[in-house]
Amino acid sequence: MTKFIRVEEVKLTLNDDENLLKWKIIKILWIKKEDLLEYNIVKKAIDSRNKNNILFIYSIDTIIKNQENFFIKISSFLSVNMKKHRIKEVDNFEYIIKKIIKKSKNRPVIIGSWPAWLYAWIIMAEAWLNPIIIERWKDVDSRIKDVEIFSNTWKLDVNSNIQFGEWGAGTFSDGKLYTLINDPRSKYVFSELIKAWAPDTIAYDAKPHIGTDNLRILVKVLRNKIISLWWEVRFETCMTDIEVIDNKLKSITLNNKTKLETEDLIVAVWHSARDTVTMLFERWVEMKAKPFAMWVRIEHNADMINRSQYGDSCINPKLETARYKLVNHHAEARSVYSFCMCPGWYVMAASSEKNRLCINGMSEYAQDSWVSNSALLVPVTPEDFWSDHPLAWIEFQRLFESKAFIAGWSNYKVPAQLVWDFLAKRPSTKLWKINSTYMPGIKLTSLDECLPEFIADALRKSFPALDRKIKWFASNDAILTAIEARSSSVVKFTRDKETCESNIVWLYPCWEWAWFAWWITSSAIDWLRVGESIIEKYV
Repeated sequence: MTKFIRVEEVKLTLNDDENLLKWKIIKILWIKKEDLLEYNIVKKAIDSRNKNNILFIYSIDTIIKNQENFFIKISSFLSVNMKKHRIKEVDNFEYIIKKIIKKSKNRPVIIGSWPAWLYAWIIMAEAWLNPIIIERWKDVDSRIKDVEIFSNTWKLDVNSNIQFGEWGAGTFSDGKLYTLINDPRSKYVFSELIKAWAPDTIAYDAKPHIGTDNLRILVKVLRNKIISLWWEVRFETCMTDIEVIDNKLKSITLNNKTKLETEDLIVAVWHSARDTVTMLFERWVEMKAKPFAMWVRIEHNADMINRSQYGDSCINPKLETARYKLVNHHAEARSVYSFCMCPGWYVMAASSEKNRLCINGMSEYAQDSWVSNSALLVPVTPEDFWSDHPLAWIEFQRLFESKAFIAGWSNYKVPAQLVWDFLAKRPSTKLWKINSTYMPGIKLTSLDECLPEFIADALRKSFPALDRKIKWFASNDAILTAIEARSSSVVKFTRDKETCESNIVWLYPCWEWAWFAWWITSSAIDWLRVGESIIEKYV
């Protein structure tokens, strides 16, 4: 296996050319220029703590001559550099896919078409297993049209919207790939996304994202590849029941009429597939309620956020639209933290049920619109609810989504309030410098009409501290919209650590409902684990 020498904390200023990296590496490793055989950027981040000296920070993998002796012959000079730049030897991870020896009686079935299922598809296809993908709603092009109709006419199609359809809500997000999971499979995840038309910058950006514009192309590229490899994708097909005999999955029912036998069922539905989860609960699939979070979205002028993070350097074209990550712990209220920050783009109407309002954030790859938005999240705990039933929190979400719908004039306009008015507990009556990006539009009001009291209280007590961290964060130019109640699934399926099966043999809960993953990268890694487990049955 190829090994690299990794060099971290390599710094360039805004005025430096990236070609200088080669010469910095040569100096840091204290080698001759001809001894540097290869180098690759593995991470690039922005350090903007000193607004007068913003830096790009790199981690770089290198191959040099006589590498096997490098760590033996260490001078005192190089020893200092090793500590400063955390020089170390790393393996070049290679993902090995086993080939099956025996065929399954029936084809594996995947329920749901979230972006990360492509990894189960890749390894199963290369292992010579050919699953059937069941997607209850429409393909991506049809969904885009339906979402546009909803934004312009307020007519919600409960079968085709931001939550439901090919690739789920991921198609209308910004495709964040950042994860705290330290798993070498992530390198394989990124390499396969790049092969499928994702920007190659995701391989090394500290905060990688694909963008909703690229995701919509990526969806079709991967679907066409699936079809070319004799996979089957069934749109507008819903799993409406399962048959279990002697605690083993026997078959599934599609659209209330067609039975399909399988020994491998991967369930990876989006957190809004409430009816599917209810059906599985009624069929004795084990699950339990888990903590989640609810929040508002806050919108700011993107230039203000850029200046707060970069100072006068904010006009430098090398700098991306600024992000932030905030948290505040208050002694007399719950913690509040930013989440799903979307620099330079939109707040979206994400409702999937009639007369209930849900919102979400979205960014295109360029992230260059004039408004940035982020969720402000407040934890919800079991003590907040009136039942310990595993599905009770779905009704909790529905309750406040209904309140938000009513507060927004009952036509999918979103209730909105300026921060200063929210802090003063008075309804907003007019906007200041910016308008909300939300479509179909906003209704200025008081968010107390649709927020749980503990969430409103936590936000009010946190805004002064957040404003100290980012100047003008709590200014009256900032617009709050509500409600975002679907931060994650509200139940957790039980799952065997080794086989990845639920209490029902041959049924594999995956991704969010198993509470093993969130978003594209972590969910893709979870898909790989499940796919590996299924392949292991046939090798």
